[in-house]
Amino acid sequence: MYREAIDVMPGGSSRATIFYAPYPLYAASAKGCRVTDVDGVERVDFVNNMSSLIHGHNHPAVNAAVKAQLDRLTAVSMPTESEIALARELCHRLASVDRVVFTNSGTEAVMMAIRAARAFTGRSAIAKAEGAYHGAYDFAEVSVNSTPDTWGSADAPSAVSATEGIPDYVNEDVIVIPYNDLDATEALIEASRDRLACIVIDPVVSRAGLIRGRPEYLARLRALCDAYGIVLIFDEVLSFRLGYNGAQGQSGIRPDLTALGKIIGGGFPVGAVAGSAEVMSVFDVRMPHVKIHHGGTYNANPITMTAGLKTLELLPPPAYARLDALGARAKAVLTAGLAEEKLDGFVRADGSLLSIFFGGRDSDRFRDLPRSDRQTAMQRYLHSALLDEGIISTPFSAFILSTAMTEAEIDALGEAAARCFAALKRQFG
Repeated sequence: MYREAIDVMPGGSSRATIFYAPYPLYAASAKGCRVTDVDGVERVDFVNNMSSLIHGHNHPAVNAAVKAQLDRLTAVSMPTESEIALARELCHRLASVDRVVFTNSGTEAVMMAIRAARAFTGRSAIAKAEGAYHGAYDFAEVSVNSTPDTWGSADAPSAVSATEGIPDYVNEDVIVIPYNDLDATEALIEASRDRLACIVIDPVVSRAGLIRGRPEYLARLRALCDAYGIVLIFDEVLSFRLGYNGAQGQSGIRPDLTALGKIIGGGFPVGAVAGSAEVMSVFDVRMPHVKIHHGGTYNANPITMTAGLKTLELLPPPAYARLDALGARAKAVLTAGLAEEKLDGFVRADGSLLSIFFGGRDSDRFRDLPRSDRQTAMQRYLHSALLDEGIISTPFSAFILSTAMTEAEIDALGEAAARCFAALKRQFG
C-alpha cells in the first residue's frame, strides 16, 4: 500500500506527523482501544488519533448520535441547533468563555485567535514559548524545534522558522519567550509591550515534553497582559482533555481567548476560538463593519457538532479522575521498566498524556530536556519494538490514553515495554 501511496502523494504521505520509516502501517478497522491493520494484526492504540479520540474508536453512543444526524443532515449553508448546543457546553465548562466560533482544525483555531487579537488591539506582534507547537501557521510555527545551534540566548531566544516556506519577515513579528523563566519572559514582554497583540501559550506544553506552566508564571503572564492591553491566548487544543474545565480550570488563570480542537469534535475535524464577549466581538456579524470575516464551508458542520457534544456529555468529572488514575499507573509501570533495566531515562506524565525520555534529566524548562541524536534513535527503536509487541505509540515515545482502556491494557503496556527496554539495553548499552 505504501508503494501505491508514493505514486500519488509526495513521499507517500499526506500527514507528516504519522509517517515513520520504512513505511507506516495502514489501518483497516478499529473498536474501543484496539486498531486492526490491513494485514489483520490487532494492536492496542496509545495514540488515539493524536489525542482526539478520548473515548477510543467507534464509541457506540457517539456513533449512534452521528448516524442519527447523518439521516437528518450532513452539511448545509445554514446554521443548525447542534452548533448552539456545543457552544453552550463549552461556555459552561470554561469560566473564561462567553462566546465561541468554530473552525475545522486546531491550526485554524490558533490562526483565528491570533487574528482576533490583532483586530482587537490594532497591533501585529505575537509572543510564544520556545519549543511550543501551535499548528501549521506561519506565525505559530516559529522556534518549535530549534536546537542549540540555532536557539540563541536563554534569556532572549532566537525566532527560528520551523520549516521552509515561511517568509523572513514573520520572525520579526514573533517574540520567543523561555517557558517558565519568569524574569526573562517579563523582560521580553516589557520590551515589546507596545507592539504585542497577544501571548499564545500552552498551559501544558505537549511538544516540549508535557511541561506544565508554573502557577506563578501563568499568573504573571495574566498580569502583564492586563497591564499592557495584550490578549492572553491559551492553546488548549490538546490540554482540554486534562480536566472537566481544561488545564485553565486547574491553573485558575482565565485567558482572554482559548483555542480548542481535538476532543471537542468527537473524532471529526474541528477547532474553535472561545473567549470573552469583549474580544470575541471582532467576529460579530451584526456590526456595520465586521472586523473579522470568519467564513468556512465546514465550520460548525452538524456531524462534527453532534459527535463533539456527545463526546463531552460522556466526560463528567469522574471520567477525568479515572483517566488520571490510568495515567498514573502507566507512568509507574513504565518507570519501573526503565529502572529494572537500569536505562538512563524518565517518564513525564500529565493526566492521560505520557512521554518517555532517554538520557538527560527531568525538568520543566525546554532547553534542559534531552534532545540528542541518541535519544531520537532510542525513541524510534522503542516505537518499532512496541509495534511488534502489539502496542501503538508515537515515533517520539508519547502515549495518549482513552476511556476505552482499563488497567489490563496499562499492565499489558508495562509488560511489553519491559521487554522492549531489555532489547534497548542490548542495542544501545
